[in-house]
Amino acid sequence: MDSKETVSGMESLRIIETWPVDTAAAAVVRADGSLAGSHGPVGHRFALASVTKPLAAYAALVAHEEGAVELDEPAGPEGSTVRHLLAHTSGLAFDEHRAMAAPGTRRLYSNAGFEVLGDHIAKATGIPFAEYVHQAVFEPLGMVSTTLEGSPAKDGVSTVGDLLRFAAELQAPRLLDARTVAEATSVVHPGLRGVLPGYGSQSPNDWGLGMEIRDGKSPHWTGLTSSPRTFGHFGQAGTFLWVDPDARAACVALTDRPFGPWAVEAWTPFTDAVLAELRSAQGA
Repeated sequence: MDSKETVSGMESLRIIETWPVDTAAAAVVRADGSLAGSHGPVGHRFALASVTKPLAAYAALVAHEEGAVELDEPAGPEGSTVRHLLAHTSGLAFDEHRAMAAPGTRRLYSNAGFEVLGDHIAKATGIPFAEYVHQAVFEPLGMVSTTLEGSPAKDGVSTVGDLLRFAAELQAPRLLDARTVAEATSVVHPGLRGVLPGYGSQSPNDWGLGMEIRDGKSPHWTGLTSSPRTFGHFGQAGTFLWVDPDARAACVALTDRPFGPWAVEAWTPFTDAVLAELRSAQGA
């Protein structure tokens, strides 16, 4: 595995050297914005796949706070709103712009929903969505190596270094009111069953606004010791970002190998090792 920019701070991050990938990088940022540790080429640009969605959602929330859109205004299929699109409850199919359920009745994870969301915000602001995300999120956070190169559901490209800036923002918001972030990381439309891609049916399958919420899901891509309040996203490009409020830290890991059984096997013990090291340091 290529890891030219190597380690600082946390030994548990070295575990990525054992992953069956060509290139990987990972890092942890504390709630106070300080770097706990990093390993691998943190400046290398990786495809994000669905880790794009939290970035797009954050831009949508900026548009909301700016008054360009309201969370409960119509968007998407009949009866759906911006809130439904963000929470994967619009009823839209996974990758098709067709309704499969009434809004608010099922948790249907939907790339199409985020594409509709991006189009809606572009129309409301008069700015192409990729440019709006750049202006609303990337530029003010100093994410100079991050771009949206297509779908707001899956076509982001970024670095661990840039995503650490976003992870720090999620823990101590500057671009949004803290109450907006709290709403985005709380369950929207609780109790809905759904499929978590790669991990099967979950009941309930809890989500906030563009953020997946761990709660009691099993199996899951985070750790067995992750708190129920953990939120974030993983991507089919072999990528993830989680924030654990109880650990007062966030972790980003990006790889060049698509998600698959290797990730299901590797990610949970990795996260548990990171959390154990954080807790040990906090108790020292």
